[in-house]
Amino acid sequence: MSTRLDSLTSWHADWSGLRVAVLGLSMTGFSAADTLTELGADVLVLSEEASEEYARLVPVIGARLELGSLSEVPAALSDFAPDVVLASPGFAPSHPVIRWAQQNDIALWGDVELAWRVRDKVLRADGTPAEWVLITGTNGKTTTTQLAATLLQAGGLRAAPCGNIGVPVLDAVRDPGGFDVLVVELSSHQLWYIGQSAAAGQLVPHAAVCLNLADDHLVWHGSADAYREAKSFVYRHTKVACVYNKADAATLRMVEEADVIEGARAIGFDLGTPGPSDLGVVDGILVDRAFHDDRRNSALELTTVAELRAVGLDAPHIVQNILAASALARSLGVAPSDIHDALQSFALDAHRIQVIAEHRGVRWIDDSKATNPHAAASSLRAYPGAVWVVGGDLKGVDLAALVADAGRTAAAAIVIGVERAPVLAAFERHASQVPVFEVIPGETGEVMDRVVELAAGIIDGEGTVLLAPAAASFDQFSSYADRGERFAQAVRGWIERSGT
Repeated sequence: MSTRLDSLTSWHADWSGLRVAVLGLSMTGFSAADTLTELGADVLVLSEEASEEYARLVPVIGARLELGSLSEVPAALSDFAPDVVLASPGFAPSHPVIRWAQQNDIALWGDVELAWRVRDKVLRADGTPAEWVLITGTNGKTTTTQLAATLLQAGGLRAAPCGNIGVPVLDAVRDPGGFDVLVVELSSHQLWYIGQSAAAGQLVPHAAVCLNLADDHLVWHGSADAYREAKSFVYRHTKVACVYNKADAATLRMVEEADVIEGARAIGFDLGTPGPSDLGVVDGILVDRAFHDDRRNSALELTTVAELRAVGLDAPHIVQNILAASALARSLGVAPSDIHDALQSFALDAHRIQVIAEHRGVRWIDDSKATNPHAAASSLRAYPGAVWVVGGDLKGVDLAALVADAGRTAAAAIVIGVERAPVLAAFERHASQVPVFEVIPGETGEVMDRVVELAAGIIDGEGTVLLAPAAASFDQFSSYADRGERFAQAVRGWIERSGT
């Protein structure tokens, strides 16, 4: 079967009769099943649950659906004897079905692997598939993906943000309109599956970036080393530009150790003065010295920190994201003037350092998307002296280092979530000078009301209240967006009650 799989590197290959077990029936799983049935493969979808819509559509597209527990290998799967197991990103390496596939030498794919193999479904005017740009990192992936796509579009390229950002990459590959560039956000989970790829299916991106690296998803990967290894796959076989964060040595090591296409360049970025192959900041001006004919003697201006401040994009970690996205865009020939103009109208997503309100000298900021310590540290450095709302589902991560470092600058801390004990202990041990308040779990709808009441009582005069939980939301909320929206609702309710 390996010989046949090696030949399946085109939409126009013979996929008929290939037996594929698709694990999970989320948006990603359905996209994979739909693609495979269109190609003529024999598809069995296995999922513990399914929405009414997807359950209805699976047989319509010509696949079979088996619902039930996957805590053990179901008989339906072993009886099916798949040639390939294609798993949604939620299935960890330790999952029983994944282990079963590995033990039986069955090919393991993610949806990104399949998308790369069939990327010639729609071709560009020159008869070639779209170029791929890959983006990963512990934090900033979605913002940088949106930025890169926006900058590429400003340069006249048809660019589609896809992948972990919410649009399955398979949907982008099959879009009949076609694209010049796919800007693919990749989680560590998706990258782990890319790392299982056979030689014939390995991605060859035009450019790639790992924005930063900090401990996250350790339960899923099993260790920090395994998490780092998964992230490093983003650079493998890059053709033109391996973009890395000069302020994060781990990303440089990834580039140095990567097996890239000959001629690929390492392009650094940070907030300091750039070297001849870098992007950086000089006297408040964002500049490019990497993609410039005279890069050893001069630099190209992209924009200024002052201009970014005027549109709410001047937080240091956002400036880093802008530099990374600019490097990716410049690698595809986008002019500095196009980058400058595009940044004047770019807006961050909701729940990413979003100013909810400013009332009576108090600024309320929603960074609910800061779901790990690294992201929260960036927010705290952008808003020193804030009242910090922290806590939630810690995902096995210790917040002690965060509290000892950036947390010491907080004016006060309000601790939420079910796992409050280790957070409270971290403050007691490492930042005892910071006043700490605790919100005892109650109804989800009451948590943020209590947070806002506490914060309003803490601030005497002007100040900032920053929701940057450094933790996932699922202990008390349905998502980080739900957490942020409830915070915003509570803030607006407090403003109405307090008057002008």
